[in-house]
Amino acid sequence: MKGIIGKKVGMTQVFDEQGNAIPVTVIQAGPCYVTQVRNGERDGYVAIQLGFGEAKPQRLTQGQLGHLRRNNLPALRHLREFRVRNGEVDVEEGQQITVDVFEKGERVDVIGTSKGRGFAGTIKRHHFKRQPKTHGASDRVRAPGSVGSATTPGRTLPGQRMAGHMGNDRVTAQNVEVIVVDAERHLIAVKGSIPGAKGGVVMVKPARVRR
Repeated sequence: MKGIIGKKVGMTQVFDEQGNAIPVTVIQAGPCYVTQVRNGERDGYVAIQLGFGEAKPQRLTQGQLGHLRRNNLPALRHLREFRVRNGEVDVEEGQQITVDVFEKGERVDVIGTSKGRGFAGTIKRHHFKRQPKTHGASDRVRAPGSVGSATTPGRTLPGQRMAGHMGNDRVTAQNVEVIVVDAERHLIAVKGSIPGAKGGVVMVKPARVRR
């Protein structure tokens, strides 16, 4: 089973053998614990639930603590599930998963929550162009403009790009390359940027789409 939960540390750069600078994002990945193995007969699908980030027991509910105590696990703050596509489970409940399940040069998908931007206008949210300031329209330069469609159908169609909540969405960075794997310090560095702010929880799993 390949998959791990981590926390985004930040970005830096490393140098390859030719001296080229490679921008990387460092992730504090694991150690994680297998908190539950779901099977098709009982749950209807096959998946592995991992726990990450030890917390104070009083921060969790009694139901959450009971779920973890079944396998004598500590109080874990974050639980995530990894679907098993081929139906083969090679781990057991209570087992520890570390970052050495990945190798340098491997392609992975990194799933995180993007930064929340609050309520944003159309220029920031959808990259609309600013309107002209001339002919008495100096106070309408950042307005979205017309959103209706005349008498027929006489309403705003669904999906119209307008102002609204921006960010704080589940985003997947696909097919990124693993540059560094440091098993001693539980660190993994992937090429380029990944979604989320520093300290945000991310999931790392093998890439599903190869480019």
